[in-house]
Amino acid sequence: MEMSLREVAQLIGAVLEGDPGVPVRGASRIEDAAPGTVTFLGNPRYEPYLAQCQASAVIVPLDYQAAAPLHAALLRVQDPYQAFARLLEHISEAKAQHPAGMEAPVHLGADVQLGQDLYIGAFSYIGDGAVIGDRVRIYPQSYIGAGAVIGDDTVLYPQTTVYAGSRIGKRCMIHSGARIGSDGFGFLPQADGSYRKVPQTGIAVLEDDVEIGANTCIDRAVAGETRIGAGVKLDNLVQIAHNVGIGAHTVIAAQTGIAGSTRLGRNCRIGGQAGIVGHLEIADQTQIDAQSGVNASIRTPGLAFRGSPAQPFRKQLRSEVLFRKLEEMQQRLHQLEQAIKQGE
Repeated sequence: MEMSLREVAQLIGAVLEGDPGVPVRGASRIEDAAPGTVTFLGNPRYEPYLAQCQASAVIVPLDYQAAAPLHAALLRVQDPYQAFARLLEHISEAKAQHPAGMEAPVHLGADVQLGQDLYIGAFSYIGDGAVIGDRVRIYPQSYIGAGAVIGDDTVLYPQTTVYAGSRIGKRCMIHSGARIGSDGFGFLPQADGSYRKVPQTGIAVLEDDVEIGANTCIDRAVAGETRIGAGVKLDNLVQIAHNVGIGAHTVIAAQTGIAGSTRLGRNCRIGGQAGIVGHLEIADQTQIDAQSGVNASIRTPGLAFRGSPAQPFRKQLRSEVLFRKLEEMQQRLHQLEQAIKQGE
């Protein structure tokens, strides 16, 4: 891919300050930007890198004022990060390969419904009665169980598993090693100390425009549905237990676990390695910091929480400050006790 700075400016809606004919071959980080690439300044703490930046152009805010002369051209925009993302989308699409057709061997069960313009990679398995929409791409060694439904324009990367009956919407992206619809963790303790498995008879449902990271697991419901709302983005190594519901456009970072029957609202943001216990209600637009442990419902929308057990963000920060002073406070208390004893 090669384009001129003039074309880049038109693509991202930027005001260009520099030679419009300079060629661009890609994008780069500001720390190690090379000639022929475009980078961006989205955070003031990265500004020191600009002095040595070798990029052909830098995307900057509209009101940016350089502290010293720069070698790179400037592309002024309202939101540098959004503009850089748009450029990356263009570069990604230009480099993308779109395989087509059905490789061999592929197993197709009875009564499978196949859409138009498909790609099905070698050693994939599609069970009886599965429905595959138009323009779906199924990469090699993937498994789609009986009766599963895959919506139009969805991509399943290699070694994805979609259990029987699961339903995946349109324009979803399922990364390698993800497991959709596996059994939930349901076991009843018995009198002899053993555990009896509770059959998981429900399904897992992903609505449209969902992205699931590599090696993430979404359990099927005990009964009914585990449902992932439209536009939800799950990072790698996330565990979603049976009968969980996640509201539209919620994002969850890696190594987070959500226990059974918990309901998350819309537009929530969950940091990495967070844990949420079962049977809770989490309000819309809740933010949960990384490594937090949530053990109670959050019913007021738009609040931020951190810590374990999770508390409102500022309250937890104050508690943390006090905790760090405990040793000093204990020493002062001991000194006061000694002074009182000596006074007696």
